[in-house]
Amino acid sequence: MSSSLVETVDIKAPVAVTWALWSDVTQWPKFLSHVRRVDPMDERRFSWQLSLPGADKAFVAELTEVVPQDRIAWKTIEGVHHAGVVTFHRLDDTSSRVALQIEYDPHGFVERLGALTNLDSALANYDLGEFQKLAEATVAGDGPRAT
Repeated sequence: MSSSLVETVDIKAPVAVTWALWSDVTQWPKFLSHVRRVDPMDERRFSWQLSLPGADKAFVAELTEVVPQDRIAWKTIEGVHHAGVVTFHRLDDTSSRVALQIEYDPHGFVERLGALTNLDSALANYDLGEFQKLAEATVAGDGPRAT
């Protein structure tokens, strides 16, 4: 059983800011609620440690496409099986839309239940909301600096 989700959020921050935050691996645990840590292995591969309801997971993901201020795509190469892309869309000079799309294979009761009940979608939506807060705080001067 394969599942997919697509979530978007409009952010009062320019694409340059949303891109800079998302493309910085050190920021991910700040807005991805289930991510305990992400460690770069090299320029394209990252080791992830997740803490999910009912299960801790670890996997290695590889970047498959990086287009600055446009998109970041990845797929897993070890551990859980999923692939995804996050895209950055300019709405105007001061706002942008971030879209997240993930394809995955839920394994085990808890993951299948999450897929069936749309809990996975709710979690992704929550995480995008946390990302929105971080990006808007950055623009307001209350968050990390985007470089």
